[in-house]
Amino acid sequence: MSQARLHTIYKDEIVAKLTEEFQYKNHMAVPKLEKIVLNVGAGDAIADRKSLDTIAQNIAQITGQRPVLTQARKSISNFKLREGMPIGCKVTLRGRVMYEFLDRLINLSLPRTRDFQGISEKGFDGRGNFNMGIKEHTIFPEIDVDKVDKIHGMNLVFVTTAETDAEAYALLYHFGMPFRNRN
Repeated sequence: MSQARLHTIYKDEIVAKLTEEFQYKNHMAVPKLEKIVLNVGAGDAIADRKSLDTIAQNIAQITGQRPVLTQARKSISNFKLREGMPIGCKVTLRGRVMYEFLDRLINLSLPRTRDFQGISEKGFDGRGNFNMGIKEHTIFPEIDVDKVDKIHGMNLVFVTTAETDAEAYALLYHFGMPFRNRN
């Protein structure tokens, strides 16, 4: 089985660029992408359980993996929410599937976003991980826009082995992530 295109690029080009940029002594110290987590919170799932099933189907189409339902941690009476009620779903991507998803995200989906100006760099958490939100799931080519009842967004978390935000930024930048203020 061959490797994903971005994984090959990472091994052949990005490791060398990052080693030169940050003066790593060992190639094992070079940061890498560990996983990508897609998370969708569905507040309307409290009233309409079918909407959560539709969202789960959409996420499965986009990622190629079946999502796990997330449940409320505590009850909130103002929202008619009880502990343990399903309120969203998430998928964790690793390995080949992760690299293929990242490739499709960068090269196909993000350019399809309306009025796309680039991704904000403000999503770094200080520990080398990056968070970003997508407002419409319809930017993914796997979704048939004609069959969409309701548009939902999602949160993407890129978990890296980088120690600092600068290293994580450089890693994602070399993968081709379209940041707003590229150097």
